[in-house]
Amino acid sequence: MGETCLAEHLGRYVDLSAEEKAALDGLAAGIRHYRRGAVIRSDHGPPGEIYVVRSGWLFSSALLEDGRRQIVRLHFRGDLLGLDSLVFTEAPDAVTALTDAEICMIDRSKLGALFAERPRLGALLFAVQQVDRVALIDRLISLGRGSARGRVAALLLWIASRLRFAGLAVDEGFALPLTQEEIGDLTGLTAVHVNRTMRVLAEQGLIARSGNMLRIPQPGRLARVANHNERIEAIDLAWLGANP
Repeated sequence: MGETCLAEHLGRYVDLSAEEKAALDGLAAGIRHYRRGAVIRSDHGPPGEIYVVRSGWLFSSALLEDGRRQIVRLHFRGDLLGLDSLVFTEAPDAVTALTDAEICMIDRSKLGALFAERPRLGALLFAVQQVDRVALIDRLISLGRGSARGRVAALLLWIASRLRFAGLAVDEGFALPLTQEEIGDLTGLTAVHVNRTMRVLAEQGLIARSGNMLRIPQPGRLARVANHNERIEAIDLAWLGANP
């Protein structure tokens, strides 16, 4: 099936050898398709399987006791999900298709063998998990200390950064398939507050919207509002060494 999106994604961090790409391709165990809104795994249900996002957007979320939903993370092409199923007997969160999506299933026995047989790839997967951990810390800081304007700005900048890292052009605008309610679930705001905040950001020239397309004409100004750190530019994986 050619180079998988996992090999493509990890290859954005370091140069992979042909053997390493083949090893990553060998993890694939089929493809599944989901429509927008489909639940891939349920909160507190069976932990499910390990998979890579092949296309589309997914999100992880949890339901609060009062029925409100908190969206914890968005997931894009190349993201490896379900690793928590290796250590927990039930899913800590739900995973849902935000758009129509395809996922590439991963053979967990082959993934285990990969860590033993390809330690450099195992170290790379560990490093990428640390990148995700730091991104989650940034989101927690934004949610805990940021203003409504700062929270929304931080979310939009993070999405743009992830899409850019995936090789997509975002400077002239990108599709934002999130409803105001979903943005609220990501930022801890009501849909009304999100609407008001997006309108203020647009009036200040910090974002431009047309339908579901969004453009960030002055990323530097928006970054100051968001207290945003561009983490991807600071990644250093030289300690992994050159590919074998």
